[in-house]
Amino acid sequence: MDNATSDTTGLAIEVRGLVKRFDDTLAVDGVDLSVKRGSIYGILGPNGAGKTTTLRMILGIIDPDAGMRRVLGHKDPQDVARLIGYLPEERGLYPAMKAYEAIAFMGALRGLPLAEGRRRGRELLENHDLGHAADRQIRQLSKGMAQIVQLLGTLVHDPELVILDEPFSGLDAINQGKLEVLIRSLADKGTTVIFSTHVIAHAERLCEGIAIIAGGKVPFAGRVDDARDRIPAQVRLETSASEGPWKAALPQETRRVGQFWYFPLPETGIEPLLRALIDGNAGIQSLSIERAGLHDAFVAIAGEAAAADLVTRPLSEVA
Repeated sequence: MDNATSDTTGLAIEVRGLVKRFDDTLAVDGVDLSVKRGSIYGILGPNGAGKTTTLRMILGIIDPDAGMRRVLGHKDPQDVARLIGYLPEERGLYPAMKAYEAIAFMGALRGLPLAEGRRRGRELLENHDLGHAADRQIRQLSKGMAQIVQLLGTLVHDPELVILDEPFSGLDAINQGKLEVLIRSLADKGTTVIFSTHVIAHAERLCEGIAIIAGGKVPFAGRVDDARDRIPAQVRLETSASEGPWKAALPQETRRVGQFWYFPLPETGIEPLLRALIDGNAGIQSLSIERAGLHDAFVAIAGEAAAADLVTRPLSEVA
């Protein structure tokens, strides 16, 4: 096998024009992606958008009907399968297997010697506050603990590329937070992490780059900041005066909600407007500039219908 690290593009994943049909259904329609090595990348979209199908084509589990994919510098993902860790959306472990053995078994499937997998399995469980569960059978673990065991099995062979399909699904708020920390630690040591999600909060906090996918298409792929910049920042202004010559300085799009005025940040910046408000005796009580969130960007890019199934609630309410 060629050395996967010999690729000089700086990309862990390069995908161009991927297409996949299932009978009469066009599941993925011309997807383009570029994922830098060592980055955290999110594939964001509602259920049924084509996220899982796209990931499976990248992994080589299924072949595209058209398009090109390059994984760790290789056109055939199977050439570098041992350098990849994959957590599928459908979780599954042997119920009678002990936790550390399950981790070792998953490592063995990627070429890790079983004895080394057992050693690493116990070590990983200990490092993630699950040392007490190492010798317990999977059937004796909570759903969340079993999911963490499967995640550790995905990582036990020290992969260069980790692909996680809806990894936060089914985890409580505490374990979701722990998973975020783990994903960041993987990226810190140079591992590329790609995960799919329909939960905006995870992508907004973790990802440098994202692909927004809806209806099998990718209307946006790039930096999170660039997605948010599709919508102008909003200004929230509170004044003690309700009328006066200063109102003429407010942008045409200004709307009032309660005691606040809302309007897009002017292209000229906030300083000229501030001077006009002060000179016009508006009586500024408060002023804040609020940048658009990723959910607002998603709606602007993909539409309200595509955003309907996305989760925007805090972590404590998502589990």
